[in-house]
Amino acid sequence: MLEHGGRLRHAAAQYGISVEQWLDLSTGINPLPWCAPAVPRLAWARLPESDDGLLQAAQEYYNAQHVLAVAGSQAAIMQLPRLRAAARVAILEPSYAEHALRWREAGHDVQSITISECTTAADTADVLILVNPNNPTGTRIPRSDLLKWHAHLASRGGWLVVDEAFADPDPSDSVASFTDRDGLIVLRSFGKFFGLAGARVGFVLATPRILRELESQLGPWPLAGPARFVARRALADHRWQIAMRTQLQSLAYRLRELLTRNGLTPAGGCSLFQWVPTPHAPTLHDSLAHQGILTRLFQAPKSLRFGIPAEEQQWHRLETALAAHQRSRV
Repeated sequence: MLEHGGRLRHAAAQYGISVEQWLDLSTGINPLPWCAPAVPRLAWARLPESDDGLLQAAQEYYNAQHVLAVAGSQAAIMQLPRLRAAARVAILEPSYAEHALRWREAGHDVQSITISECTTAADTADVLILVNPNNPTGTRIPRSDLLKWHAHLASRGGWLVVDEAFADPDPSDSVASFTDRDGLIVLRSFGKFFGLAGARVGFVLATPRILRELESQLGPWPLAGPARFVARRALADHRWQIAMRTQLQSLAYRLRELLTRNGLTPAGGCSLFQWVPTPHAPTLHDSLAHQGILTRLFQAPKSLRFGIPAEEQQWHRLETALAAHQRSRV
């Protein structure tokens, strides 16, 4: 099992601080969620139906012709490796570690690559997997590069898989609208931008053949009726989306400034998190955790990912904790 952000109960037990007292900055999930309406009784009582308008809302939101709703993009990450015979798979690292794990588990030859090796990988690998913007570094890859690499892969029957879990706040480099092309697969997360990770909603954008094969692997009713109800309405709320993109951009700038003032200048990030590589990451992670603040610790390279605080009291608490850590090192 890999470690992930959000393991708040585990942290509470480890540090002896009750769950209610924690400030969880470990996930990169929008702390200002879309306000979900009450779910109708029938959404709970009946089996979900695919003609409820969710797919149409997703097609419009992502500007994609073909969409499959899944129980979080993680469900697709688990099953996509089963749709290909043994393949040479190149994955940009560091990145979301579940990709490499699941392709290796399925018997594929997985190689880690750097950004400078992507062009070569597009000419030699069968599958190239990228997260854009990357998690945890926040590195963005221009759409033009992605489409160029895809063309090279597709000419040999290969795939380009782009995990766009953090793309919603700024989708300018998204390749979602190009997924009618053979061999281009995009994964999108609903929970991160809309702040509703508990709904476990995600989408796969690809050609109908790939989506049919994936749907067969997942089986009927992969997404619960109440989650479908909420997701359809959130995807259609364009006014909230526009306002939230502006607000998150401002909050990300504030977080960068706060970290920089405390000697932790981010080396990357996006509107939902900031990434700070430092050899002192384990010590800082532990220091903050003893103060009830949970960050996401990475070992390779040693670094921390900070999510966005939700309210003024949380901003003050983070700055106070960072200042206390700085003083303890003097």
